[in-house]
Amino acid sequence: MKIMKVTDAVGQVLCHDITQIIVGEKKGPVFKKGHIIREEDIPVLLSVGKENVYVWENNENMLHENEAADILRQICQGEGMHPTEVSEGKIELISDIDGLLKVNSEKLQAVNSLGEMMIASRHGNFPVHKGDKLAGTRIIPLVIEKEKMLRAREAAGSEPLLTVMPFTKKTAGIITTGSEVYHGRIQDTFTPVLEKKLAHYQVKVIAHDVCDDNHEMITGAIFDQIEKGAELVLCTGGMSVDPDDRTPLAIKNTGAEIISYGAPVLPGAMFLLSYFKGSKGTIPVAGLPGCVMYAKRTIFDLILPRLLAEDKVSARDLAMLGEGGLCLNCPVCIFPNCGFGKGAGR
Repeated sequence: MKIMKVTDAVGQVLCHDITQIIVGEKKGPVFKKGHIIREEDIPVLLSVGKENVYVWENNENMLHENEAADILRQICQGEGMHPTEVSEGKIELISDIDGLLKVNSEKLQAVNSLGEMMIASRHGNFPVHKGDKLAGTRIIPLVIEKEKMLRAREAAGSEPLLTVMPFTKKTAGIITTGSEVYHGRIQDTFTPVLEKKLAHYQVKVIAHDVCDDNHEMITGAIFDQIEKGAELVLCTGGMSVDPDDRTPLAIKNTGAEIISYGAPVLPGAMFLLSYFKGSKGTIPVAGLPGCVMYAKRTIFDLILPRLLAEDKVSARDLAMLGEGGLCLNCPVCIFPNCGFGKGAGR
């Protein structure tokens, strides 16, 4: 590119979008890249504050902002999304489906650390809906060295930085534990909460059992619900360290792989996650602490989307929830548009 005075640029090819901002009305390009400047364009360009413009001058070692933004788009774009048209040097990625957004945080940081380029995304491990904006890409200058964009590709690696995993879990079983409910001393107020949260993701509850504080009864109910076709088993209550709380033992006795009993999240510290492997496949079996019943948002809201997308949760994943794992119990809950569950590096 070379810079020219607007008054001398008639007949030249504009190599960047010219943005016009009218407060309260619009913000967008009044002239697009590739536009051939005409005599009548000069007053318009001057009115948007452009006394000088960049016009195209071929240089085989440089890339225009639009081409560079598309390279960043290629680096990012994985399954379940599509790009917008480039506009003012920026390309955005839009979700094609309802699902779980996955972001390679380490690679994303590596690319952004190169300088003169940027990728801004939503937080990973949170649900997105069809039509949601996922990320935006652009470079900072109007042109950039081809060699630098090659380094961006190398920093990103061979796999896309973003992908949307579709929700696949469709059936669930709920096991309510506790002698107080089993014997009818109090009403079960936990199950309706879970049914509402599951319905949000169109998960069908196909089984519900109420068990005494008897670990053998609870273990048997887990086996029975899996045999009936439950693709997710949720055990409510009995998750504390009290002598009568036997749910963790019951889950362990199924032979399921215990990922973690306990998580650095409040509310939700006594959460248990396990995976049962059997003839029906790998089934998540979770122990939910009492806070899930009464708190607006808990660890269950952070983990459920991942379970429904069949995104295997590790002990490290749970440990990383510590930063951002404190719900502030705001008077008006705006989750997920808040910091809950959004620690650095997730």
